[in-house]
Amino acid sequence: MKKVVLAYSGGLDTSIAVGWLKDRGFEIIAYLGDVGQKIDRAKIIPKAKRSGVSKIVIEDLRKEFVDSYIKPAIKANAVYEDKYFLATALSRPLIAKRQVETAKKEEAGYLAHGCTGKGNDQVRFEMTFASLAPELKIVAPAREWDFASREEQVDFAVEHKIPVDVSKKSPYSIDENLWGVSIECGVLEDPEKVLPEDAYLLTKSPEQAPSKPKLVSIAFEKGVPVGLDGKKMNLIALINSLNTIGGACGVGRSDLIENRTVGIKSREVYEAPAAAILTFAHKELEAMTLDKETAHFKKTIEQKYGQLIYNGCWFTPLKASLDAFINETQKTVSGEIKLKLYKGNIIICGRKSRLSLYSKELATYSQEDIFDRTAASGFIKLLSLPYRLTGKRRK
Repeated sequence: MKKVVLAYSGGLDTSIAVGWLKDRGFEIIAYLGDVGQKIDRAKIIPKAKRSGVSKIVIEDLRKEFVDSYIKPAIKANAVYEDKYFLATALSRPLIAKRQVETAKKEEAGYLAHGCTGKGNDQVRFEMTFASLAPELKIVAPAREWDFASREEQVDFAVEHKIPVDVSKKSPYSIDENLWGVSIECGVLEDPEKVLPEDAYLLTKSPEQAPSKPKLVSIAFEKGVPVGLDGKKMNLIALINSLNTIGGACGVGRSDLIENRTVGIKSREVYEAPAAAILTFAHKELEAMTLDKETAHFKKTIEQKYGQLIYNGCWFTPLKASLDAFINETQKTVSGEIKLKLYKGNIIICGRKSRLSLYSKELATYSQEDIFDRTAASGFIKLLSLPYRLTGKRRK
């Protein structure tokens, strides 16, 4: 039999994909990577077996996810189109990488996923497959089967007695991991409508958040968060804590019309309290510790970096080159940032760094001022010289 390793979640698409692949003569190995989503092994393993897989591989990828994917994203202030903190996009290259490694171990000649033909995840999986295992063949059931709608898929699941966490009354597609939650489908496909509160997993609405603000202090070393409120903490625990704290304060919701990789626009809703808080704090610390030219140039890099992650270009030469630049900039990004979380807002309350480039003596207008103001005249004359010439020409 043809052997295929399927990226498996136990959701609607991958559950149906198992049956579809089995009908076409494949032996199926289901691969499930734990990146912080809720996994009930007691349910998902028997379910996968009943669906027809010959083997299911479940791996705890949380530490690798944090160390090799989330940390670089924090250093890069990686955000797509100003609102999406790339939680799902960051997890896909890791899952696909481990899927490739599983295929090689199991001597499988095929890789498969349950991604749809208009989504971004198909690109992310297959870009990784191409980069790491161009010799393996790819099967994409959701691009080939004949279901015209998600409702038809639900009908198929019901007819074939496949238990899925989706119904016609609540047809949301939800993906979650340590770094955030992505919510798609259902009522949010109408951009005029507000997503119902029961669709959110991590956050309270700002209206329902406490009236008293929550103060937090985040410590960084070389661009990486290492402590919360004066206590050293590993990043997994820190992210989980900030998701709880920030979510209770209504922090981290995004609702945007997004430009997908395949060219269409879609409405997406995200929850990422920890990502929003840590990225905000990291930017504030960089403002103190990076010189002007580096800080300004890094902003142009950050936008491209976010686009590369979104488009599935994690294992590419350009991404590796940008990582080298970003890591160099983070050598001085150490210190502590104090924030106030209040009804969906993140507010700066204090900054401290032993490597800060901020000098009160240079910035102050008090008697402590050491800035040589007489130097400003010559500086302005030189800076404005080209424009004096263009001004004369214009006259």
